[in-house]
Amino acid sequence: MTEQVVAVLGRGVVPRDTALLLADDLGFTRGDGCFDAARVVVRDGTPRVDHLDRHLARFARSAAALELPAPDQDSWRALINEALAAWTGTGEAVLKLVLTRGPEHSTSGTTALLTITAAADATSARQGVRGATLSRGYASDAFRDAPWLLGGVKSLSYAINVAAKREAVRRGVDEIVFTSSDGYLLEGPTTGLLVAADDQLWTTPLAGTGVLESVTIGVILDAARAEGVPTQEALFRADDLPGTDGAWLVSAIRGVLPLVELDGVRLPHNPQLSAHIAATAGFR
Repeated sequence: MTEQVVAVLGRGVVPRDTALLLADDLGFTRGDGCFDAARVVVRDGTPRVDHLDRHLARFARSAAALELPAPDQDSWRALINEALAAWTGTGEAVLKLVLTRGPEHSTSGTTALLTITAAADATSARQGVRGATLSRGYASDAFRDAPWLLGGVKSLSYAINVAAKREAVRRGVDEIVFTSSDGYLLEGPTTGLLVAADDQLWTTPLAGTGVLESVTIGVILDAARAEGVPTQEALFRADDLPGTDGAWLVSAIRGVLPLVELDGVRLPHNPQLSAHIAATAGFR
């Protein structure tokens, strides 16, 4: 099995040990760039990317917010298809698209590449995860009038998210849920938050919160509306969740993860509802 496929815009698939960055690439030295990640699944013997159009659109929005050149959709699609043709894995994998501002002391322009790598097994997490809240240190409306804070951008500056995952390990839980300084649940380091209550599905508002738009939650909400289930945006507190019908942390790669405990408090969990929501997003 191919362990990883690496491809570069304008060059195509390259050996996975090819040196691709100069030492002063701003994506490497300052996190000045964006990325997006999507699930690759093999169906009928052919690897395919889940919800590729939505991921490419979010990738373009991140680039625009960073004032990077707009990704050429046709070129990226061609590169993705070339990489998929080289991928020989049979299980789930992660497609990661990366765009940086390029070398600081060069006029060579942006760095643009992708990887396909086997995904970690998420079978256990899809049965239920235990979480802990962790403050992000800003109010729930901090991004409303501050576009320079890059709210909703899938930036390469990921040190805080990785630090939060280490904190989850220290606290003996599976996942972190970030909270605002005024006490509202926002999102996880690599997940969005979905809540079922009052015969509706709810998700965190994007406006003002800095929360990244979740591609997978968008797919779930579209399916819910098609089934006649109302969808809403709202800010929830941790102590609201025991009175709901369930909450999930949603990832494009790992799927729909039932949040069965938060800060030591057990939360409602309906396995049938979880399975149905996961199926609408393509996780079976």
